[in-house]
Amino acid sequence: METNLVAYRIETTLTKDNTLILEKLPYMAGDRVEVIVLPTATKQAKKRYPLRGLPVTYIDPTEPVDKNEWEVLD
Repeated sequence: METNLVAYRIETTLTKDNTLILEKLPYMAGDRVEVIVLPTATKQAKKRYPLRGLPVTYIDPTEPVDKNEWEVLD
């Protein structure tokens, strides 16, 4: 049993006939290797309304707004 195991990661795409081609691997011809195939995680599309569904909390909703807090009035 070999003790110096080194993992090598590569991303590739299957061909139209579902064939996987791995080229230029960092191992010698005749080396035995183990291949594990996992699908890559897809990027999640940004939500159009990221705050939709989140709880809303109002702190003192009936209190008047301080005039000094409005940038428009400056």
